Amino acid sequence: MLIPSVPIPERNLPSRERRRYGAATTRRAASPSHSAPHSHHATPHLSATSATTVPTLGAGLKLRVAVLGGLEEVGRNCTLFEYGDDIIIVDMGLQFPEEDMPGIDYIIPNMNYLKGKEKNIRGVIITHGHYDHIGGIPHIIPNLGYPPIYALPITNAIIKKRQDDYKGLRPLNINNVKIDDKLQLGKFSIEFFHVNHNIPDSMGIVVRTPEGVVIHTGDWKFDYQPVGEAPADLQKLAKIGSEGVLALMSDSTNAAQTGHQMSETEIGINLEELIAKAPGRIIIGAFSSLFSRIKQLIEFSEKLGKVVAIGGYSMKTNVEIAKELGYMKFNPKTIVDLRNIDKYPPNKVVIICSGAQGEKNATLMRIASGEHRDIKMIASDTVVFSSSVIPGNERTIQRLKDTLFRKVAEVVHNEMMDVHAGGHAKADDIKLMIRLLNPKYFIPQHGNHFMLRYNGRIATSMGMAKENVFIADNGQVMEFQKGMGVLTKEKLTTDYVFVDGLGVSDETNVVLRDRQVLAEDGMVVIIATVDSKTGKLIQNPDIISRGFVFLKSNKELIEDLRHRIKKMVIESDPLNWADTNYIRNKIRDYVGQFLFTKTEKRPMILPVVIEV
Repeated sequence: MLIPSVPIPERNLPSRERRRYGAATTRRAASPSHSAPHSHHATPHLSATSATTVPTLGAGLKLRVAVLGGLEEVGRNCTLFEYGDDIIIVDMGLQFPEEDMPGIDYIIPNMNYLKGKEKNIRGVIITHGHYDHIGGIPHIIPNLGYPPIYALPITNAIIKKRQDDYKGLRPLNINNVKIDDKLQLGKFSIEFFHVNHNIPDSMGIVVRTPEGVVIHTGDWKFDYQPVGEAPADLQKLAKIGSEGVLALMSDSTNAAQTGHQMSETEIGINLEELIAKAPGRIIIGAFSSLFSRIKQLIEFSEKLGKVVAIGGYSMKTNVEIAKELGYMKFNPKTIVDLRNIDKYPPNKVVIICSGAQGEKNATLMRIASGEHRDIKMIASDTVVFSSSVIPGNERTIQRLKDTLFRKVAEVVHNEMMDVHAGGHAKADDIKLMIRLLNPKYFIPQHGNHFMLRYNGRIATSMGMAKENVFIADNGQVMEFQKGMGVLTKEKLTTDYVFVDGLGVSDETNVVLRDRQVLAEDGMVVIIATVDSKTGKLIQNPDIISRGFVFLKSNKELIEDLRHRIKKMVIESDPLNWADTNYIRNKIRDYVGQFLFTKTEKRPMILPVVIEV
């Protein structure tokens, strides 16, 4: 496994608001076979999920595509394209840990396949600046030999800012591109197209290969009335589609939802009304990466003669980046320090902060719990959740809402009125994308398996042959040759690589397993004091329980265990008495079996043998 030796940031890791996303070429004409969207009568190539045998392509060079993260989760996005000795990578993100991963900060893609192939990497292309697409860069890039990174300016600015947290690394080879640029990276000719998302400078990738054109959408939606940027370039997409597309790799996050994604402009109407009518301060929780929302909120506040305070390190950083690059324009006096908001009338104050997902240390949670050093809630405050609920956060968000409802007059969230628009395409948007590009093969990506399935169903509902829809797993290799594609049974390594505060390792699963045992069944410490010469017990063993059972309530069990340990050590083979390792292992095995028999729990057993 490629385990880069890089330091962990000196400042605290970003708050969980970043969970949401707080993240070069001659043109080759596609062959006619790539441009026939309805030529599905060709020899079928079955997906691994629907066939007992997987067909193979002929000998010779093939285009190999594998997704190293993002096909079984929302996060850790990373896609590999390989043709002969040329490799490009699209995105290099992180995934936040599940609830059963105590102590893990986040997870990054496993790049083990590239060991020994570092010299073949022609470039890394980043679709947009969310952490699930850029978060792995500081940990991975050093071990890949610092290949060039290509992205639009705002994305690159966020990458550079994040890199400041990692001391001792050499500067990244970052290259700004324009949406109409063309790059030549080995055999790959790369072009870009503008899409809407909930962060500016989001783009899709056109990968022109000797075997045909593959489209990688990145995260996207169609917004016909976006804020601060142009609508997605439908004309360019239609032109690319008319030339022939071999395969389309498309975002699956909201594929299960019918209709079209809502526009940011529609959301803005409701938010402006809320800000205007708020009787006191208005506190708005949002994702720190939601540039367009933050831009609107600042502009509305300025228009209404109100000041804005920004809460949360990542949100402050993103506002600085957006202002520096000209995406946000406002009077400097509009933004005030959180420590100074009491100098203004409550109905003239707007607070925009992170923490709408109920993250423990984020600004909104600290305000609600009374732990924020600068802001104390008052009854006239209005709190707005201008965000969606990330799956898995329902309970923490509900607790946050309960706390807020006890303290303020009004709490507004997405179920009450439209105060949030998602950044991912819904079913009807995906249908339009498919119709514009008319791909021969469709590859759902960016989502849990059920999301990929919903996305695949959209493609088949549009008349695409089921066998041309590849529902792959992380690492599963797709091969393309002479206009034909195969979802193979070959799988590259995609095991978790953990970042846990002290380092980066794919060996952390051992540590993680220990943490899970401690969290579920606790631990029992057995302290045995023995004679250093004879190995015999000098006194009764001491027993300490943490997270297993209450000692006072289980005196009989503990005394029985103490007696049995003493008897076991005494009756052990005298030849082994002086071997403390033997005594430790004997105690560990015996106590573990005994306690499971009595309690059906498997606590961690830690024998300590003290020689005197």
